[in-house]
Amino acid sequence: MTTNNWLTFSIKRLAFIFAWGIFSASSFAAQTLEIAGTFIPPGTSKNLTLEVAAGESDPATFIPVTVINGKNDGTVLATVAGVHGYEYISILATEKWAETLSPESISGALIIVRLAHIPAFEERSVYVNPHDRKNLNRSFPGSISGTQTERIAHAISTHIVANADFLIDLHSGDGAEWLAPFVGAYGGPLASDYEQAMDVATHFGFPNIVTYEMKTQQQVDTERSLNRQGVAAGIPTILVEIGENASKDETLVNRLVTGLNNTLVRLSMLPKETSPHSNETQLNHFVGTTSVPVDVSGIWYPRHVTGREIVEGEILGEIKDYFGKIVRTVRAPASGYALYGLAGLPVKQGESVMTIALKDTP
Repeated sequence: MTTNNWLTFSIKRLAFIFAWGIFSASSFAAQTLEIAGTFIPPGTSKNLTLEVAAGESDPATFIPVTVINGKNDGTVLATVAGVHGYEYISILATEKWAETLSPESISGALIIVRLAHIPAFEERSVYVNPHDRKNLNRSFPGSISGTQTERIAHAISTHIVANADFLIDLHSGDGAEWLAPFVGAYGGPLASDYEQAMDVATHFGFPNIVTYEMKTQQQVDTERSLNRQGVAAGIPTILVEIGENASKDETLVNRLVTGLNNTLVRLSMLPKETSPHSNETQLNHFVGTTSVPVDVSGIWYPRHVTGREIVEGEILGEIKDYFGKIVRTVRAPASGYALYGLAGLPVKQGESVMTIALKDTP
């Protein structure tokens, strides 16, 4: 090989190595995230205010969001707390959890919605928005020109869910509900990567696992919840529920923080050695749920307000009118596990007094 040929070969080889190095680095490097016009580079974190403009008949509001973008590439996990403003465990746990995380400690990125529904939170409103009386968790994907609830849903759909690879919808028993802790994983033909969702669900650390099968588009679209918005967006999604009656119990807060850290390990966002040990020894698997709606309003007296096995036909409680007369004896429409329900006293016609998880039968 002549000197000129050798130089040409060497230069080409160096150019190839340099180009391969750039390609390799870019293939595995973390990426800058953009949330509603705010850019969060790798290795940084930022608290941002997601503005929701005023509408024709209701005021502006905002959504507090923390973004933690790790130095290394990985899953973009979105967690959303406070869709219902009276569910305090998820809000408190999110605050505590976010304080323990940094760009140096995680791979991938976290988009943490600290409190999705500020108007309901500030007005201590159970279930619904105080301005338009709509349930945020039945209003996705929302509308930029709709009422305040719909505009909040649109902002979360557009700027949070659309940027995520995995979604966790965090809830607890609202102001008048009892609840047994559970994780819901979304499966069926319209769900994305159900195997990953179920893996995260079963390692979260809660005893009850419910599979929600998304079989039809109508099922996804009808009064669409945040978790079904995750399904519609094509990302693995789980629903997490813990706490009841607007509890602020620190033990429950810590259990939720532990579950969120377990999730980071399962998604390879934290090293395996950082995984906390679950305190659950047995998992109960269920497929779907059924509700127990009632056809009268009045005063609800439940027989039990805790998670437990029930059988079809069992008396769940009684409804009295406002003069103390029993007007309905409510019975279980199916056998299963009492997952959550109304603790009393008020009940309205058409409301469900209990949700029953159905057993996974072969």
